[in-house]
This record gives sequence, C-alpha cells and structure tokens, in this order.
Amino acid sequence: MASIRLGSISLDCDDPAPLARFWADLLGGEVAFSSEGFVAVRVGATWVTAVHVDGYTAPTWPDGAVAKQIHLDLATDDLEGAAARAEAVGAARADLQPAPDRYLVLLDPAGHPFCVTLGIPD
Repeated sequence: MASIRLGSISLDCDDPAPLARFWADLLGGEVAFSSEGFVAVRVGATWVTAVHVDGYTAPTWPDGAVAKQIHLDLATDDLEGAAARAEAVGAARADLQPAPDRYLVLLDPAGHPFCVTLGIPD
C-alpha cells in the first residue's frame, strides 16, 4: 500500500518573507527557498510555505466576516511558555480565549489563527 505523509502547509498572505520568517523562528525551521511571491520553510520532514496572494485579506476570527482560512494546533506541555515564545517572534494573542486551560489562540503576522495546545500525544 502506498504511504502518505504530510508534505507541506501553505499559507496565503500579502508578504511571504516575514510570515515565513515567523514560522521558521517559531518552529525551529529554516528558510530553504525564497522568491518574490513564495517562501518555503523546512521544518523537519514538513514544509510551511508562505504564498503571496493579490488582494489578500486577513481572517477576522472569531467574527467570521473573513474566514480563518486555516487553523493549526501546535502541541506543547507549557501553554503560557509556548504563547510567550510565539509572541516574542511576532504572534499576537487573540482577544477571545475559549478554553485557556487547554489551549491558547494566537494570530500569526498575516492574521491566521493558530493554537498552542495541551493534550496532543506524540
């Protein structure tokens, strides 16, 4: 049977370079390829890419006027420590925190919501 693995996650944005740098810094990856409209970050065996989209509009979560477009959950054993690390490299903490004892919602520099969360097994 053919094997399947997660290869990459692509994030739309207005300016790929700072978004890619954010994800590289947060996840301990490296920018492996860069062009004017596309930047690829290698994180182990997975890639996170930032792709320029003309007329990009950031998500407006939680109000839903502009869909969140993607949602990533990042596993941690220290919610506040992980959130502080994310904020130190450019994330913003979302105003709404539905379950702050289990996960914290943050926004990347392009406005995509993501969570640092407890309870995702290795």
